[in-house]
Amino acid sequence: YDLIPMHKIGLICFLVFFGYQLSAQEIGVRFGDMYGNNIALDATIPIKNKRIHTTISFGSNVGVDAIYDFAVESIFRSPDLHYYAGVGLTTLFASDFKLGVMGELGIEYSFPRTPLSLSLDYRPAIMIIEKMDFIYGNFGLNVRYRFK
Repeated sequence: YDLIPMHKIGLICFLVFFGYQLSAQEIGVRFGDMYGNNIALDATIPIKNKRIHTTISFGSNVGVDAIYDFAVESIFRSPDLHYYAGVGLTTLFASDFKLGVMGELGIEYSFPRTPLSLSLDYRPAIMIIEKMDFIYGNFGLNVRYRFK
């Protein structure tokens, strides 16, 4: 059995500290395919009626995504059901470093009587550095705890 490498532990500590310092609105996990990784720490940081959506993914590699969700709107006039869309940067620390631009489109439900939210999203990406590539299979399920 492999022990968790120190850089992964460091990234986890950094995300928790960073989310706390920036008053993260939600923090949780993301399940899905992320460049060969299959689980991620996930957080959202509010900025007026928009937000920054950050993810640190683990698996065979380590990936970091930072997405500016410029559209976070209610669906069907429900305060608990939202869609969101955004763009941002994505990185992958594998045998070679990769950097790209990522889009995001998702739907989120916030349970009214509990501090949990559930969302499904799609994040296509164009990798620019190391090798030009289009990544189209980034579907994910997010489960987050809401602080506010």
